[in-house]
Amino acid sequence: MTKSTLYLFSSLLLTFVNSCNKEDITTTETTGEFVVNVIPANFLSAGLVSPITIESRTLSDGSTADCYKIVVNSLATDHTMGPWCPTNIADDASKGGIWLEGGKVYDVDGEFVKNMATFYKDNTWMMYDATTGAITKTSTKTECQEAANPNVGDEYRNYCVECLPSYVADLSHTYYIPVTPKKASSPIAFGNGPMSSGPSSRGLAFNGVVFDAPAPTSIILAAYTLAPFDDAGGHINLAAGYHYHAATGLTTKIAQTDNHAAMIGYTMDGYGIYERLDTEGKEATDLDSSRGHTDTTRGYHYHVDAAGNNNFINSLHGEYAL
Repeated sequence: MTKSTLYLFSSLLLTFVNSCNKEDITTTETTGEFVVNVIPANFLSAGLVSPITIESRTLSDGSTADCYKIVVNSLATDHTMGPWCPTNIADDASKGGIWLEGGKVYDVDGEFVKNMATFYKDNTWMMYDATTGAITKTSTKTECQEAANPNVGDEYRNYCVECLPSYVADLSHTYYIPVTPKKASSPIAFGNGPMSSGPSSRGLAFNGVVFDAPAPTSIILAAYTLAPFDDAGGHINLAAGYHYHAATGLTTKIAQTDNHAAMIGYTMDGYGIYERLDTEGKEATDLDSSRGHTDTTRGYHYHVDAAGNNNFINSLHGEYAL
């Protein structure tokens, strides 16, 4: 069972057209690179805690640059968040979210939960009551916090983890993105842990929700828990709020006047990030190792990875704000 019809319908509802003004385009003196500046008006005001401002910040190469300060409420305002965990093994796909495994997107319906022991070839999986079919899942903020912990205890073994938007209603996050993207001397790897140097976040959707690092699915599964994503590729933890691990086509997008894929946000270095496929369903064949390329309309920009890969882009082409 798929949700492609839902994706198409939502995409049509959310798509709108925007264009760059002359002041949004520049050519850098040092590299000669054609660059399109970040357009703050592309961000939805409903996702902002306060108006976007400009601050001078140090970039990853030690230089300083004007950056947009973007304070977001960490909740999606342009699509419904959830559901994540179905309630019963009889539930269809509309009652649950999705799971990303092996490059594919799976509906987390009742049948998926029922067959997890077969799917993962491990009879330890038993996340439902064999008599009633009721699925075992978190139901309070405390359970969400404890079950979503990387060091989750055995008491949450065989739990479906579902954290609700109401748990993070007062949470906000601040991000800084360069006004004018600056090409790095070489691609910048993303960080993975407190001792790493690169950023963890990949970028921001136009609704202000972060495009996050790949979900630690192996750690989640090792604890015999399941933390599904909703149809938009997002879920919630109490520290990050609502965040995305995949682009599925449900967020606000900016349609292009040619056949190019629609724009869905900005990465942390200020370059635009676009959907994977163009309007004819084709993927670009000249992407670099970061998943980006250049054209004369958009300058350098990225295309997201397939949703099933639990990934957006592979590295940063430009410098990011510290």
